Amino acid sequence: MNGDTRSFLSLASLPLPVKALFSAYLLTIGIGYLIAVLYLFLIDVEPHREMGMSVLQGTIHKYYGRRRDTRLEGMVRGSMGTYLTPAEKEQIFAWVESGATAEDFPKVKPVFDRDCIKCHSPTSGLNLIPLTKFEEVKRVTRKDLGESVKTLARVSHVHLFGISLIFLTTGLIFVLSSLRGLLKSIVVVIPFAAILMDIGSWWITKIKPVYAYTVIIGGALMGLSLAVQIFFSLYDMWLKKRALAGLKGNDT
Repeated sequence: MNGDTRSFLSLASLPLPVKALFSAYLLTIGIGYLIAVLYLFLIDVEPHREMGMSVLQGTIHKYYGRRRDTRLEGMVRGSMGTYLTPAEKEQIFAWVESGATAEDFPKVKPVFDRDCIKCHSPTSGLNLIPLTKFEEVKRVTRKDLGESVKTLARVSHVHLFGISLIFLTTGLIFVLSSLRGLLKSIVVVIPFAAILMDIGSWWITKIKPVYAYTVIIGGALMGLSLAVQIFFSLYDMWLKKRALAGLKGNDT
């Protein structure tokens, strides 16, 4: 044996039930990834685009923040802004600029009660920042420093565990493909490097916004790696034999 999986097993030679199982899994993972990209667009890209930001600027805003603004002002200009009238936005901005004091909070509390707490409350089930009382609102009137360390730690460990397991399973299927050893090894390793690049750059971008570029590059590499693994695995299982048979037929 030379370490090449083709010497004892290949995707093309698998029994039909195993091919069906692997194919169903790969297609489900592919669809799930596309839905995840859609969710990312709706939650991160679209709100920042409505604020006039590019993907790069939105990434910087998310992790580094807009340090000339408070967190609340950024939320009102972004995703929360669609639920507020221009007059309500101005009320909130004026309250923040005047010092966001407890004495003046009753002037803006009706805005939060009417438009915000249906989503921003502990009972909403949406896991959003609660804005039901002054102490909670006051926390987001500090300078916007982007995602907190606590949030980054929570999201990072979930992504590292979850995405690594996905690439472990897709990689185990892909290593049975007919690609040659070195190229196959590169395609298997790249997504794990991309995960570390993407998630590691969240933390670095919080300090140096220029690393927002590597957040985007890492995310793109993950998607490309997954697409390559799924495509070549499905091709080997269902199309390669037919393609080779067609070539032999043309030769004769």
